Amino acid sequence: MSQSERLQDIQIIARRDGRVTVEGLARHFDVTLQTIRRDLTDLAEQGKLQRVHGGAILPSTVANIGYADRRDLNEDGKSAIARTAGRDIPNGCSLFLNIGTTTEAVARALLGHRDIMVLTNNLNVANILVENPNCEIIVVGGLLRRADGGLVGTMTTQAIQQFKFDLAVISCSALDEDGDMLDFDIQEVGVSQAILKQARRSFLVADQSKFRRRAPARIGSLSQIDQFYTDAPIPDALAHACNGWATSVNIAPYEDRGPARSQPDRA
Repeated sequence: MSQSERLQDIQIIARRDGRVTVEGLARHFDVTLQTIRRDLTDLAEQGKLQRVHGGAILPSTVANIGYADRRDLNEDGKSAIARTAGRDIPNGCSLFLNIGTTTEAVARALLGHRDIMVLTNNLNVANILVENPNCEIIVVGGLLRRADGGLVGTMTTQAIQQFKFDLAVISCSALDEDGDMLDFDIQEVGVSQAILKQARRSFLVADQSKFRRRAPARIGSLSQIDQFYTDAPIPDALAHACNGWATSVNIAPYEDRGPARSQPDRA
């Protein structure tokens, strides 16, 4: 395999997993550690990856990953999260689904639900749910962001304030170690905050890659969330904090074997 082919494959693995390690890539490609270090350095110089101790991560500290790439990132984990969260969304309820590839996966998990009303600022969510004849769909207005089909801005926030719904199901771009939910777009942050304010209960759906990313704008804290759905155990300190906040942490298995498990307090 040529270096150019290997560099392309490394980027695919990084987009899928959110992080790559020198040792793991060396085993995968059957090359030396020095070769992989040189590859990662080259990708870092091109702005494709960010070098960290022992490997590299996606360069998401300033700008978000492209939407098509986000769809491919940890697709199995997002699907498992969506199925698990979907089981906890009852028939006959009203809920809001915001912008995000994981909330789109939740929309697919709702195709068999009955007598639900879904409000959304995500045109992709609306198009998915058109297939469910037992779902009433309300798309809130605003400025269309062509990159991901999201509606954002003051008009969107004002429209959300006209509703009170049973459940908010939101995603975020990143999660930091103290439980803050983060995003890249300040306008989208304002929309997410309005969604949480108008909901009687709130779910966060966020896969494990969100703990390996950084974003500059704060949506709020996991302390505001009733149920957090993810696909891998979270750090012990954060699990303890969630227990104190009464935020239930539900870990969805990849193969969706059996019910999701709540992460215990490890204090």
